[in-house]
Amino acid sequence: MKSEAETTLSLIRNIGIMAHIDAGKTTTTERILFYTGFLHKMGEVHDGNAFTDWMEQERERGITITAATVSCFWKEHKINIIDTPGHVDFTAEVERSLRVLDGAIGVFCAVGGVEPQSETVWHQADRYQIPRMAYINKMDRTGADYDRVIQMIHERLTAKAVPINIPIGREDHFEGVIDLITMTAWHFDPLTYGQETKASEIPHNMLEEAKEAREHLLESISEFDDELMMLFLEGENIPQDLIRRAIRRGTVQNEFVPVLCGSSLRNRGVQLLLDAICDYMPSPLDIPPVEGSDPESKTPVIVRSDPNAPFVAMAFKVQVDKYVGKLVYVRVYSGTLKKGESFVNQTNGKRERVSRMLSMMSNRKVDLDNLHAGDIGAFVGSRFLITGDTITDGKLEVHLSKMHFPDSVISIAIEPKTKADQESLKEALTRLEEEDPTFKVHIDKDSGQTLISGMGELHLDIIVDRLKREFNVSANVGNPQVSYKETITKELIAEETFVRDMNGKGNFAQVKFRISPISPQDLPDEEKNLFVNSISPEKIPQEYWKAIEEAAMNTLNDGPLISGAIERVKIELIDGAFNPVDSNELAFRISTSMAIGKALRMADPVIMEPIMLLTVLSPDDFVGDIISDINAKRGKIEVMRRHSEIQQEIIADVPLSELFGYATRIRSLSQGRAIYTLEFKKYEISPANVQTAVLKKIRGYAD
Repeated sequence: MKSEAETTLSLIRNIGIMAHIDAGKTTTTERILFYTGFLHKMGEVHDGNAFTDWMEQERERGITITAATVSCFWKEHKINIIDTPGHVDFTAEVERSLRVLDGAIGVFCAVGGVEPQSETVWHQADRYQIPRMAYINKMDRTGADYDRVIQMIHERLTAKAVPINIPIGREDHFEGVIDLITMTAWHFDPLTYGQETKASEIPHNMLEEAKEAREHLLESISEFDDELMMLFLEGENIPQDLIRRAIRRGTVQNEFVPVLCGSSLRNRGVQLLLDAICDYMPSPLDIPPVEGSDPESKTPVIVRSDPNAPFVAMAFKVQVDKYVGKLVYVRVYSGTLKKGESFVNQTNGKRERVSRMLSMMSNRKVDLDNLHAGDIGAFVGSRFLITGDTITDGKLEVHLSKMHFPDSVISIAIEPKTKADQESLKEALTRLEEEDPTFKVHIDKDSGQTLISGMGELHLDIIVDRLKREFNVSANVGNPQVSYKETITKELIAEETFVRDMNGKGNFAQVKFRISPISPQDLPDEEKNLFVNSISPEKIPQEYWKAIEEAAMNTLNDGPLISGAIERVKIELIDGAFNPVDSNELAFRISTSMAIGKALRMADPVIMEPIMLLTVLSPDDFVGDIISDINAKRGKIEVMRRHSEIQQEIIADVPLSELFGYATRIRSLSQGRAIYTLEFKKYEISPANVQTAVLKKIRGYAD
């Protein structure tokens, strides 16, 4: 028998809603909030009043930028929804949302099907092994094709997607859905915005289609339940609860994707989606325990979803609110923390008290007395928490694995329009940098300019816009600049002996390194460079090893060609010497920096440029011109495939430096009918002529 705590946990659903731009993701979220009684009036994206799109820029642009967290209730279940962005410039929001979810709903357009960004986000979810359902939206639109979209999910996402309901009618004639579990037809009353639903018998002309679809569903889920399989093979009647149990089991095991259909804008099918979330999405009890590590020994630590265990949570998002200040969103994995109690930040050792905790209703807030295992909420006013920090009550020492975010690939210079705004700009940029791990601020050491860096032109446009709207700071910005990096192409030995009297005291350190290029495939996950210690404590005592490694890696932050970060370098400490009287940490840091700094200049350094994954959907008439343009931009076509009867999909690797202003360019090439997405893929060594041009430009003597 389940305890009260287990019952409570079993009724929680932490889900994300993810999709390509314009698949109807935010509209679907609005309908969910309306039907669960959270909203009394539905918001529409095209009217600019969608509830989860609460930033002014989101309301204007009709895209979701920051992942809004909303809690609502349906049939005794608490559903925490994170509405994630559908634009690749905001990939950090998607990544950190996926990290804390238990399940996700992929929203697909019944006309567009599996589009580039939905494919990207789906594969991000694959990495975290998140159970998913698919909701095929916009069944009322001209060209809607339920079966074709399911086939695309099979082929492009390699998912075992099987419908659990089917549409009654298509396009303008889309009237409702047939539930294949109950074999019931559902219609939704337009006069009550779909709140009143009517169950009826399946239309006679659809009965055979429904029977075939149900047979396919039962066959697909029989492998997840032995009892169901026996009944199915024997041709017996299968109870509905048994069908739901098998669907749930396959979904939670990440081996089955239930597919539903509807039209969120027309208020059809969303209640059945809510039922499916409760029936098939995992609760915190269904997901595997989270694995962390002991900070000292690095041995694994298992964290189970138990409200009575020691408190363990992760900070997954920081946001500055103009009314309450800094908000830190947390996902609680175990234990319970009450308002007024203290927590320990396992990343930096700081202890803080929670003065206030909130349940976030997008940009509305409800005060809470506690947060317990399985829940998502926000702390107010924490001074030291940042994204990715592990939080405990001090009873358990554990580090949950950090979140990893891609490096920024584009920069612009920024300055306040008036001197009076200098301090305000500095403070605003600091706050925005706290919020967004992919947004960086730094000072160019040669020009003294302030540079801001991000994941794309839209990302930085939004930042500049927020400065004005939220912080009342008007800024002048320069042209976009590519964030180049450096690497080396030659292996060599680097050694240095540091002997010097400083402040009347002797200093001695001797180090010897082997420095060599290393391919990305040979690097540990998410690491940019590799340090290997191959010496014994007799050569250099262990107390200096950490200082040597830190100095070595810090030297790689400033390359010899353009002061860019250096990557794909292996540094191996192979020899050294110390003096028991004069050796110290500072001496080893200095000798290490000198040795590696000189070696990098001699190791044939080269410049690397960011390569973007460009995906274009274009009508057939314009494909030739678009391909020619990609080739002219040093692009490499990777994939060309048919997307629909009149559209082709082109996937290419293209240097970022060739893509500034591409929105205008492709509009011109396709008469405004092609769409595209850009996503960072990798860094690659630039051709010699490009390196020469970059050096000229950066060193200030461009033609």
